[in-house]
Amino acid sequence: MSTVIEQPVEARLVAAAPRMPSIPATLRYDRSDPFAIRMTFPAPATLEGVEVCWTFARDLLAAGLEEPEGHGDVRVRPYGYDRTVLEFHAPEGTAVVHVRTGEIRHFLRRTEELVPVGLEHLQVDLDHDLAELMRDAY
Repeated sequence: MSTVIEQPVEARLVAAAPRMPSIPATLRYDRSDPFAIRMTFPAPATLEGVEVCWTFARDLLAAGLEEPEGHGDVRVRPYGYDRTVLEFHAPEGTAVVHVRTGEIRHFLRRTEELVPVGLEHLQVDLDHDLAELMRDAY
């Protein structure tokens, strides 16, 4: 069984122009980092012209489908019947994208099949991670 789930999604960038261009993005979940989701935008879709990857909590994404969640760099909230808004805040500015809620729900179901909610701690090797931190400290 694979330990990584990747799913392309269609994101719509909310911009000042009336048309919301569609940009490709990828949601990624790795069992070795069981609390995190990564959302990657390809270089052509970013202002900097380089691939941008945001990492945030899986439970933030799930909770944001039902009601506004997040107070930091990433915020998630429902929008209408079938959209979810993700806001990415950085010193350079804020990017706001809409993603179909069904795509996110499908992705989250797949992650829960790989690592059920509440059992993430069983995937983390704290002894190994602590040893790595201590090794770098000497």
